[in-house]
Amino acid sequence: MGEHPQLVELDRTECLRLLGRLQVGRMVFTDQTMPVVHPVNFSLDGDDVIMRTSGGGKLAAAVSRGTVAFEADELDPDTCTGWSVVVVGHAEIVNDIDELVALAEPADRPWAPGRTAHVIRIRAERMTGRRLAPTTT
Repeated sequence: MGEHPQLVELDRTECLRLLGRLQVGRMVFTDQTMPVVHPVNFSLDGDDVIMRTSGGGKLAAAVSRGTVAFEADELDPDTCTGWSVVVVGHAEIVNDIDELVALAEPADRPWAPGRTAHVIRIRAERMTGRRLAPTTT
C-alpha cells in the first residue's frame, strides 16, 4: 500500500485561487437553532463569497447579519488527495444598486430554478484551507 498523503495548511492567497476555480460550495447557517448546510452556486468578489437566493434560511441569516460558514472542496477518492477551503464571516444582503449591477454576471447565475432576487455577501473574516497532497520522496 502507498504512503499516506501529507496535510498542508494553505495561505489565504492559495485558498482564493482554489475557490476561484469552482462554482459550487456549501453555505452553513443556523435555522431554528439548528445548523443547516445547503449547496449553493457562488462567485468571489475580492475575498468575499457572493451567492443568490430566493429566501428561506440563507436569506434570514443574511438579514440578521448572522455568522455563517462557507465550504468548497475538490477531493479525489482514488488518490486520497484534495483540498478544502472554509470561509467564516457575517452574511449580509447586498442592497446597493451599483454593487448589484457589478455583481450581475450571467455566468454566476444559480443552477436551481426559480427567482433568486436576493444577493448575499459573506464577508471573509476568517479563511482557512487544507490540502491532502501526495507524499514527496
